[in-house]
Amino acid sequence: MVAEAMRAAYILKEEYNLKSRILNIHTLKPIDKKAIIKAAEETNIIISCEEHQVGGFGNIISGVIAQNKKYSTPLQMDMIGVEDRFGESGAPWELTKVFGLTAEDIAKRAKELYNKKIDE
Repeated sequence: MVAEAMRAAYILKEEYNLKSRILNIHTLKPIDKKAIIKAAEETNIIISCEEHQVGGFGNIISGVIAQNKKYSTPLQMDMIGVEDRFGESGAPWELTKVFGLTAEDIAKRAKELYNKKIDE
């Protein structure tokens, strides 16, 4: 998902002139709480991306934020992953499209959150 997230960052920059930050959380134990909190406090928008059922990784990230973030600014968070459905067989690139995990999907969700932030 890191490669798709990096492509999404490129799309956000080139098409919408929006800067983004990618964190590669490659281990859950120990999890890099410091980097997650710093990103949450500096960006105010967090999207977790996982290539399996949505919520596992995203819930861990949201737990870190809930326990440690200083709430002087609002935070929007969303989770991208396989929605509540059974898996399918296919090539990885095909499944990325089927499950809505492409860079374009990530960029679209990020833009929606950004627009929501602006509207509030």
